[in-house]
Amino acid sequence: MRILFLCFFIVFQTSIFAQTFNVLDFGAKADGLTKDTQAVQAAINACTENGGGTVLIPAGKTVVIGTIYLKDFVTLHVANGAVLLGSPHYKDYATDTHKNTYKNEPHMDRCLIFAHKAKSFAIEGYGVIDGNGSVKNFNRKKDNGRPMLLRFMDCSDIRLNNVTLQNPAAWTSAWLYCDQIAINGIKIKSRINHNGDGLDFDGCTNVRVSNCSFDTSDDSICLQTSRPDKPCKDITISNCVFTSKWAAMRIGLASRGDFDGVTVSNCTFHDIQDSGLKIQMNEGGEMKNMSFSNIVMRNVPRPIFMTFCQQRAGVDAPKEMTPMKAMHHFIFDGIIADNRALDVNTAIFITGMPNHHITDVQLHNVQMTVAGGGTKNDAQRVLKEYTLETLGDWWPEFKKVGVPIPASGIYARHMDGFYLNNIHINTVNKDERPALVLDDVRHHQVENLFLNRKKLKRKDWVIK
Repeated sequence: MRILFLCFFIVFQTSIFAQTFNVLDFGAKADGLTKDTQAVQAAINACTENGGGTVLIPAGKTVVIGTIYLKDFVTLHVANGAVLLGSPHYKDYATDTHKNTYKNEPHMDRCLIFAHKAKSFAIEGYGVIDGNGSVKNFNRKKDNGRPMLLRFMDCSDIRLNNVTLQNPAAWTSAWLYCDQIAINGIKIKSRINHNGDGLDFDGCTNVRVSNCSFDTSDDSICLQTSRPDKPCKDITISNCVFTSKWAAMRIGLASRGDFDGVTVSNCTFHDIQDSGLKIQMNEGGEMKNMSFSNIVMRNVPRPIFMTFCQQRAGVDAPKEMTPMKAMHHFIFDGIIADNRALDVNTAIFITGMPNHHITDVQLHNVQMTVAGGGTKNDAQRVLKEYTLETLGDWWPEFKKVGVPIPASGIYARHMDGFYLNNIHINTVNKDERPALVLDDVRHHQVENLFLNRKKLKRKDWVIK
C-alpha cells in the first residue's frame, strides 16, 4: 500500500512540476498541410506564462509552421517520429528576427525559430525539425529569400539535445551573443540549398558541443565575432563527425571581436571539399589560445588552413579596414590525414602577412598521406600574398594565392615561432617539391620530420 501511495505521489508531483503543453490541445491540426504557427505559438506562450515546462510536438505528427518565438523556461520537445516542418512560403517568415550578420546576404535575414533575450530554454527529442528549404521554395528571386532554421540572440542557458535539424534554406543556426550553450547528440543535414552552415556561434561564450554529426553544404561549425564588444571564448567541441562541401570548422572571417580559449578534440572529418580546420583573422580582433587534438581526416584537401590578413566580412563593419592585432598560441597535436585520393594541392597551409605574423604555433604528432605528383616547376612557384588588391571584395580563400603550392606537405609563411615535432609525410606518387617550405618564418624548430619513412635533415626542406 505504501509503495502504491509513493508511486501515485511521484506521478502527481511530476504532473504538477513538469507541465506539458501539447500543441494539439491548442488547435494544431498536425496534418502536414495546415499551417499551425498560431497554435504552436499559443502553446509556447502558455508554457512560459505558467512558469515553464514542455511544449510537445507529438509522435507521428507533422506540424507545419512559419516563424515561432521561443521564450523563458520553455522546452520544445519534438517527439521521436514527429516532424516540425517549415512552411514552403517565404511570406510566412517574420521580419522581426534580426538579420544575417554577413555582408551582401540580406536574403538570409529571416528564420523559422527565433529567440531574443530568452533564458533557460531548450529544444530536444529524437524527432526532426525540417526547414523545407529546397530551391523550388526558397531562392534569391525578387520578394523571396532563404530563411535560416534557428536564430537565437542575446540568450542564455540554452540546450539543444538529440534532435535532427535538416533541410534549411540557408544556415541551420545562428547563435548571436549568447552565453551558456550546451549541444549534445544532434544530427544536422543541410545539403538541400546553398550556404547550409551547421552551427554558427557569433560572439558566444561558454559553449559545449559534443557527440554530434554534420553533413553540410557549407561550414559545419563556425566561430565568429561580428561585434568588437562580443568575444567568442571558452568553446569546447568534442566527439563529433563532420562531412561538408566546404569546411568542417571555420574560426574567424567575421572577426571584429576577440577569440580566446577554444578546444577541439576526438573528432573525425571526411570528404571535405575545402578545409578541415579553417582559421582566419580579418577584422581587427585578437585570436589566441586554441588547442586541436586527436583528429582523424580523410579526403580533406587542407587539414589545417590558417590566414591572417584584412578583409571586411560583417554587414555592420566599418568601410575602412581595422588595424590588425594578433593571432597567436595554437597547438595541433595528434592529427592523421589520409588524402591519397586527392590532387597535388593537399597540404597544411599557414600564412600571415609581412609585418603581421602568426605567432607561437606548435604542430606535433602528425601523420599525412598525400597523392604527391608535384614537379620541379611547382617547387619554384611564388605564391601571391593576401592583400586588399588580390582579394578584392572576396574572402581569403585558398585559390586566391594560386596553385599548385610549392610544398608537398607543409607550407608556412610570415610566422614567428613555429615548432614542429614528429611529423610524418607520405607521398603516393613521386613528388619533386620539398616536404616543408618555411618562408619568412622566424624562431622555428623542426625535429623528427619524415618523408616516406626517411628522416629528413635541415638541407631537405626549404627556408626562405
